Amino acid sequence: MATRLVQVNIKARDDSALGRFWADALDWSISSEGPGVTNVEPAGLTWPDPSALYIDVVTVPDPETVKYRVHIDLATTSVAHQAEWVARLKDLGATPADIGQGDVPWTVLADPEGNLFCVLEPREIYRDTGPIAAVVVDCADPRAMARFWGEAMDWTLHEVTDDHATFRSSKGVGPYLEFIRRSGEPTVWNRVHLDLLPYAGDDQAAEAARLRALGAIDRDLGQGDVPWTVLADPEGNEFCLLGPGR
Repeated sequence: MATRLVQVNIKARDDSALGRFWADALDWSISSEGPGVTNVEPAGLTWPDPSALYIDVVTVPDPETVKYRVHIDLATTSVAHQAEWVARLKDLGATPADIGQGDVPWTVLADPEGNLFCVLEPREIYRDTGPIAAVVVDCADPRAMARFWGEAMDWTLHEVTDDHATFRSSKGVGPYLEFIRRSGEPTVWNRVHLDLLPYAGDDQAAEAARLRALGAIDRDLGQGDVPWTVLADPEGNEFCLLGPGR
């Protein structure tokens, strides 16, 4: 048994408006599986596809605005492309964000609901990822995160040090998942989290039990009777194990 990372889930005050921002930002399309949910997905692919991490934007009452542990890095192909994309993102409603990054070659922005993301300078490692270069997670111990997530998913661990751990789909395509060690006060995960999906034919309950045996714990966020299972990794980061229908 194994799982794969299939999407980033973002809580929003207005899923339609924030979903439209991200669809326009990535030049992707939008659909909806139900009221309060906007699915942002690349045209021409059938979900799930390892070459893309999809974005689900979900409306919740009054989501808090704090510094979250998860953000998206966008890939560019040239300095000119980076400048053009930053300008277009600002036109779409993104705003510059100062998080103490200083003089760096990437640009830090916030989407219309305050979620931080970065537009990276051109980097060879991200030349074939698509518009999303990586999903980046702040953590206290990248090696511990590499051990848990390396067993939780079938993604390939490309590098692990005391400062970072880097995964990519076992198919060798699509964005990366990166765990970066951050010092200081813990930041918050639960407005932005990862969604995992078992493979066809695997049992969701058995997969959830396997993840618990690896160190995941159950989380009750008031989700009620839903077809997915809410868990948290050993650092308390929430994630969802989706059911076979989604």
